[in-house]
Amino acid sequence: MADRIEPRTLQGFRDYPPALMIPRERVLQTAREVYRSYGFAPIDTPALEYAEVLLGKGGGENDRIVYRFLDNGERDVALRFDLTVPFARFSAQYVPQVGTPFKRYAMGPVWRGERPAAGRYREFWQCDCDTIGTTSNASDIEIALVINDLFTQLNFTNFQIRINNRLLLNGLLEAIGIAEKAVPVLRSLDKLLKAGREKVLAEMQSESGLSAEQAERVLLLAEARGTNDEILNIAEKTFDGPPNEKAAEGLRRLRELVAVCRTAGVPDERIRIDLSIARGLDYYTGTIYETFLGDLPGIGSVCSGGRYDNLASLYTNQVLPGVGASLGVDRLLAAMEELKHPWLTGRTTPAEVIMLNFDAAYLGQYQKVARELRAAGIAVEVYPEVKRLKAQFEYADKRGFRFALIAGADEFSKGIWKVKDMQKREEIEAKVEDVLTTLQGLMESGK
Repeated sequence: MADRIEPRTLQGFRDYPPALMIPRERVLQTAREVYRSYGFAPIDTPALEYAEVLLGKGGGENDRIVYRFLDNGERDVALRFDLTVPFARFSAQYVPQVGTPFKRYAMGPVWRGERPAAGRYREFWQCDCDTIGTTSNASDIEIALVINDLFTQLNFTNFQIRINNRLLLNGLLEAIGIAEKAVPVLRSLDKLLKAGREKVLAEMQSESGLSAEQAERVLLLAEARGTNDEILNIAEKTFDGPPNEKAAEGLRRLRELVAVCRTAGVPDERIRIDLSIARGLDYYTGTIYETFLGDLPGIGSVCSGGRYDNLASLYTNQVLPGVGASLGVDRLLAAMEELKHPWLTGRTTPAEVIMLNFDAAYLGQYQKVARELRAAGIAVEVYPEVKRLKAQFEYADKRGFRFALIAGADEFSKGIWKVKDMQKREEIEAKVEDVLTTLQGLMESGK
């Protein structure tokens, strides 16, 4: 016999057993519902793209983490590293049919060959929503509102959506004469939270060739603190005289975003201007977003994005500016595990009810009632074997069923079912015709 293969997963990849897949699917469904409530329509794109579609879109550092290979047809292909670049390609192909502005959402796995860390995997799911075909700041503001509603529906209360604008950052770099160094400077600035001030200051000078004074000017803006209004006032005063046109537009857009979100009822502590946020991807041109969990900030941003006005121009002559955000599902789930989020109940079944197999002669009746309950929207599992009730109850407890239905010869002769609440360990009787309403009442009272 051949040697057995050791069952194992690749480093940076993970399996999802039912106890994690059930809340994961709930996260996906919640995101889907929030996106659809704003009018975003679903699309999908292939996992594989021609390498030229993906390379050079997120910056040189990102190209190095792309999974790239020759397929059986000797084509140069790569696995998508996000859902935004494929969407830009999709828009260039299909915008004549879908029209603009076009609002879409997409969900699926992406791949990055980077070093694994807490909450960071080489294969992970993203849930994106984007609007393409408009430069209106209203679309940027809407993305902030979507993120707020999404995390509220995900049952988080302590979170912050940190927002900046690349126009403001680029305007400052232009004002101090280093506009041509924007890409490496902003890439260094994006490391401020993790690497700290001194390392970023040194990197700006060694990697980007900034003088100590120039690097200090950039960090002075990034380190502005206070209320949203105070930070924006500090930013305005960072310039020698009135801000240039680019920076002024960035400030205007940020001020409007703060004001509209406030009027719409989003608390100021949720929407926070953070001028150190730069985002590592090169294609961002305007508003940028990063979302942090207040109870677990060290895991990093769990929902990020921004405005990308030029990305689609790589594929078409038509101007297709866009803005969007992406929920990092796997990082969020890692955070939910650590925070013991209430959605991670440990249940390994999506069914609420188990029907115990008391007597094989009644299997047809079990399946008949189970189908009637399923038709009413209640998920039911019929235990497949006639075993001791103790063994069946142990199975039900282990998987997290809320209720058990029990009926044997005595119950059928009386026209009743026993309904057991598995959490309260309480048992009641219900007439055959009342089983559905009894379960519905118990489920409603237990919410």
